[in-house]
Amino acid sequence: MTSVLPSLALALLCLLQAVAEVPVQPDFSTKKFAGTWHVIAAVSNCPVFLKMKDGMKSSITTISFTPEGDLAMRLVWPLLDKCRRTELLFQQSGQAGHYVGMSAQDKRDLRVMETDYSHYAIVHEVQQNEQELSTGLQLLTREQDVSPQLLKKFREFIPSAGLTEDMLAILPKTGECQGGTGWHP
Repeated sequence: MTSVLPSLALALLCLLQAVAEVPVQPDFSTKKFAGTWHVIAAVSNCPVFLKMKDGMKSSITTISFTPEGDLAMRLVWPLLDKCRRTELLFQQSGQAGHYVGMSAQDKRDLRVMETDYSHYAIVHEVQQNEQELSTGLQLLTREQDVSPQLLKKFREFIPSAGLTEDMLAILPKTGECQGGTGWHP
């Protein structure tokens, strides 16, 4: 047991250093970033995500900011027979475009790596809970359609996050859960 603790501490230190090197959108604007985004593609080493990725569909996230500059995120995504809703709050880290969240279950580090505000955003997230540490990237778009060039750009970010192409899910368009209130054909 005592030999495991130094290994865990070293692994956590390496992770924190790697997260510190994740770039954030220069001159990030909360006003331009706020609004509705579609999650079009995601890549993660999270075991739960990897089990579910082939059955996932495009979801919606609505981003807003508190007067203090914290990021509020409302996620709505379709499951087999219902719409699942989750709300998350991330505190501003001191660097625009970088946010941290903590709950009783986990810690999260969220960074907007790149965005043009009107078409796409690439978001990096690290999540740590008691059992595991996972890293993920999401491609957000303002519309459900995505160009091949944008998917190519997103794929180029995958190795920089320490992830692989086999962890990628390109989420099919759906009309489900679009209003955030239930199923919409």
